[in-house]
Amino acid sequence: MPRCRPVLQASPVPVYPFAMTTDTNDIERFVAAPFIKEIGRGVKGARSMTREDARALYAAMLEGRVSDLELGAILLAMRIKGESVDELAGFMDAAAASFAPLPTPRGEFAPVLIPTYNGARKLANLTPLLALLLAREGVPTLVHGVRTDPGRVATAEILRELGLLEATTAAEVQNEFAHLRPAFMPIEHLAPRLAQMLSLRRVLGVRNSTHTLVKILQPFDGPALRLVSYTHPEYLETLGGFFEGVDSESQGDAFLMRGTEGETVAHPHRAQRIDWFHAGQRALLVERDAPTDALSEVPDGRDAATTAAWIGAALRGEVPVPASIATQVAYCVEVSRKIRARSQPLA
Repeated sequence: MPRCRPVLQASPVPVYPFAMTTDTNDIERFVAAPFIKEIGRGVKGARSMTREDARALYAAMLEGRVSDLELGAILLAMRIKGESVDELAGFMDAAAASFAPLPTPRGEFAPVLIPTYNGARKLANLTPLLALLLAREGVPTLVHGVRTDPGRVATAEILRELGLLEATTAAEVQNEFAHLRPAFMPIEHLAPRLAQMLSLRRVLGVRNSTHTLVKILQPFDGPALRLVSYTHPEYLETLGGFFEGVDSESQGDAFLMRGTEGETVAHPHRAQRIDWFHAGQRALLVERDAPTDALSEVPDGRDAATTAAWIGAALRGEVPVPASIATQVAYCVEVSRKIRARSQPLA
């Protein structure tokens, strides 16, 4: 069973000059109607916010300064409209300010981030295999995400079967790294306010912009390598624009690929295209494989216990690691080392 530890404390709530104080309590309410008016006009009529406006709005949402009625309207409006690059950047500015960053581990490699917010529905979820292979190479690997996802097999469930405990503090994350194990930190402990926004899916029945933000989140205080996946084709353009145009070089690099059922692990039967983003530049890292009848060996079932047993066998060399995943690991190791090398201060 996971260890129980205290939740990380959220950062102090800033006060914005355009907030309105109500007479009924001490919380400063954010007037969201002008924003809803612009983003709520439908796909063709809606206008995107500036980066600063998006930051201010999302910060107010995270701080609970937006009424439930307005919050629901904002989430549904953005769901219909879709986020612009500047809106994603503004949302991310607010998201990053809402929690305490993790200290960047020392060593030969920059940390690698594996978001896991989908799980597997048809194929076995091999995200834990990717994480364990990277950690075995000495790469500090942080897996962050949800513990469960109804109707899917979550990465956290498989990690538990493999005997890996949750990390709920920065010290515990560092301890996992020191023992060449991947650290899994639930989003509730990594970024509690973002976790609260994610939980609204159960209320509204649909995902919201936060589901995109957590996939591009960089929670370390130094550069890292983010493995980012997308499901809908339009996000290839949006996320590509984000990494090319507004993402800070100080955050590190990113690999962007079509998700395997939404996960950032390579498809076991064929390699997806992977684009590498560094310093605002985009490079093709892996070509997409042509369809083939030759399939890699995979677990017989997709349940957590069966998947964990198969992953254990793969780590022991008893079954082959799918070639696409082995290639993904090799590129992660190479780029992680490069990020660390260029971030080291000159002697």
